[in-house]
Amino acid sequence: MHIDILTLFPEMFPGPFQTGIFQRAVDRKLVSLSIHNIRDYTHDRHATADDYPYGGGAGMVMKPEPIFEAVEAIKSGMPEAGEAGPPPVILLSPQGRLFSQSIANELSKHGHLILICGHYEGVDERVGQHLATDEISIGDYVLSGGELAAMVVVDAMARLIPGVLGSPISPLDDSHVSGLLEYPQYTRPPEYRGWSVPEVLLSGNHAQINRWRRQQAILRTSQRRPELLAAANLSPEESQLVKTFINDKTTNHVPRAM
Repeated sequence: MHIDILTLFPEMFPGPFQTGIFQRAVDRKLVSLSIHNIRDYTHDRHATADDYPYGGGAGMVMKPEPIFEAVEAIKSGMPEAGEAGPPPVILLSPQGRLFSQSIANELSKHGHLILICGHYEGVDERVGQHLATDEISIGDYVLSGGELAAMVVVDAMARLIPGVLGSPISPLDDSHVSGLLEYPQYTRPPEYRGWSVPEVLLSGNHAQINRWRRQQAILRTSQRRPELLAAANLSPEESQLVKTFINDKTTNHVPRAM
């Protein structure tokens, strides 16, 4: 996959993408990344990329011309689109669809993505209407710009590309993949400061371990993100387990595997 990111602040990007899993993906040639300075596509000596909003109001608005020209320059250097068609052009915007694990999985299927980072008061509406094919928000809060949002989207999406993680099953157990939060994780030592690892995890019985993990995922989701359970695919037994968790207000310990 190749990712193009358009930004007014390219200096923000080297750090997050030169370490850890993403850098290993680049080294393995599974992912490539290009950062484009939107100001390089302006035509005045001040490299003006924003202007006052029509109709008045606080803040500045990013101009459409350099953004359109940057995307068009990227596309002009691409080979002709095959069956997959042109790459998605995604505007990071607080007005976009709310980013989720399913959207990350959707984006990971593409061979090429173009991300536009908004900034200041916003982006000229014509970018969203006539250039972007999608708008994505990472949450119901305000950031100074789309750069951090682009980092989140790229990180969440890139790790789903086959071969990026060390184990192909690693992303399958992540929180939100199944519609539930992930079960509790433990490692050595088996006891630390009097706190012991649940016995079932030391038993070597994988059927019991899988059952325990599933129950703990349901418990944790019901306690911390109960709204996710509405879309989770629960068996009748698991639905009853949720009712027990909800009704038992005094239970503070983590239940053992059934």
